[in-house]
Amino acid sequence: MGLTARIRTRDGWAVSHAVVTVTDMTGTQVLRAEADAEGAVRDTTELTPGAYTVIVTAVGYAPAASSAIVTASGRAEVGTVTLARQGGTELPPPGPWTIDPAHSSVAAVAQHLGISSVHGRFTEFGGTIEIAPDDVAKSRVEAVIRAASVDTGNGMRDTHLKSGDFLDVERYPEITYRSGALTQAGPDRWTVHGELAMHGVVRPVDLDLAYLGTGADPWGGTRAAFRATAELHREDFAMNYNQVLQAGIAAIGTTLRVELDIQAVQGDSLPTA
Repeated sequence: MGLTARIRTRDGWAVSHAVVTVTDMTGTQVLRAEADAEGAVRDTTELTPGAYTVIVTAVGYAPAASSAIVTASGRAEVGTVTLARQGGTELPPPGPWTIDPAHSSVAAVAQHLGISSVHGRFTEFGGTIEIAPDDVAKSRVEAVIRAASVDTGNGMRDTHLKSGDFLDVERYPEITYRSGALTQAGPDRWTVHGELAMHGVVRPVDLDLAYLGTGADPWGGTRAAFRATAELHREDFAMNYNQVLQAGIAAIGTTLRVELDIQAVQGDSLPTA
């Protein structure tokens, strides 16, 4: 009997202590429950079979409403309710923002042997975001990655990736990305049009960007969160090394899926404390 639900953000994090309110078709409240620290709601209140409206609220998030049917057993399984941060339909306030590497990640995934994936990341990077005051589509992003900071969890593989077969970090120590413009792709999604310079080659690369919201941090600052993805082809950047197995399968896939989770701090520098 009762109501069960899971409250999550768009990127899958639990929204703890969200409040779930259930009303019947007359608008009368019949149940009010609070999510636990894992974002789960498990209320044992017996409900009369029929149709209900479920409203989920949480501080800092836009409310979400959905319909639910209570079965003859008196149970309503709402499933996963996704909440968007308030302000998630806009970009952050205008002005400069600085990427915080300590709370961000730059990762890439490549196929290995045609059957599994190799996950890697860069541990040294930085950048800035400039939100245009008059037209957010004119906002800009610049980022620099230290190529030698590549880390796949295997020293021998990392050494090979740093060699002339791949990144050639001695000749090309930096990977840079500079955007030119943004195009809105949805209420909280943008396409970032820019150029990626890697291994001595500059190519246009678009990022699929989701803005996850803005909020205060424990150090007195304001932070904005983003998630971005892109797909790269190694041969576009003159990295053509490969080993073909007897079955004709490439040992290392030529396509890289890039995954960025970014926190940026409002202002033109990071806090010192």
